[in-house]
Amino acid sequence: MLERYSKYKALKLDSPSDRILRISLDNPKSLNSLDAEGHRELTYIWRDIDEDDEINAVILTGKGRAFSAGGDFGLIEDMIDDHKIRAKTWKEARDLVYNIINCSKPIVSAINGVAVGAGLVAGLLADISIAGKSAKIVDGHTRLGVAAGDSAVINWPLLCGMAKAKYHLLLCEPMDGTEAERIGMVSLCVEDDELQDKALNIAERLRDSAPAATRWTKYALNNWYRMAGPSFDASTALEMLGFASPEAVEGVKAHREKRAPKFDLDSPT
Repeated sequence: MLERYSKYKALKLDSPSDRILRISLDNPKSLNSLDAEGHRELTYIWRDIDEDDEINAVILTGKGRAFSAGGDFGLIEDMIDDHKIRAKTWKEARDLVYNIINCSKPIVSAINGVAVGAGLVAGLLADISIAGKSAKIVDGHTRLGVAAGDSAVINWPLLCGMAKAKYHLLLCEPMDGTEAERIGMVSLCVEDDELQDKALNIAERLRDSAPAATRWTKYALNNWYRMAGPSFDASTALEMLGFASPEAVEGVKAHREKRAPKFDLDSPT
């Protein structure tokens, strides 16, 4: 089963049980942040999974003490400096969301530790999302000086409601696993040491369920996401526009200098 995935180098793949593929984000030096290659692989692996007749369920998790710290700052600085990289990243950001939505196989996420950026996108778009109690879920776009793109518009309001979505997205307010379950951002919250076993148990239950009925139910439910597609496309375009702005330059500089950003408070928009 794993042979067809040999081209994926940035993602760690294994099969913990029959007909189940586990994808592990594995970059321990930077809390499983995604460089350009990792971002590309996480975007397009779902197409291969969708076409793989030997897979009936998928688990997505992070190696070590983090789920994913988002995009690495080398990639972010390249996006600020290079229009072509911004355009390429915009395409991948859209493809990541739509590829997960359109993947027919049920996906379980096991969210451990810090969860940010593209990794968080995949984790929250999973069909069943499970967070450890110590998980730290946060969307930090506006602190970085760009609009909340990724999947913020397509699924946050559906998961936790518009009021909570705005609170967490506009203020970059983090939540732990317990709070994420309470407001509906994730399906379940469990003790940290039970997370991986619970994810595997649920994946095995999905594997053993009626395949067509399960996949058709997922397809129908995901039409709620598809209806939000135009708003999502606009949000990611505004995010990329922001990467060409002085606000993004200041946001990255502040992050590098480990200080609060000092944005120009006069804006023409």
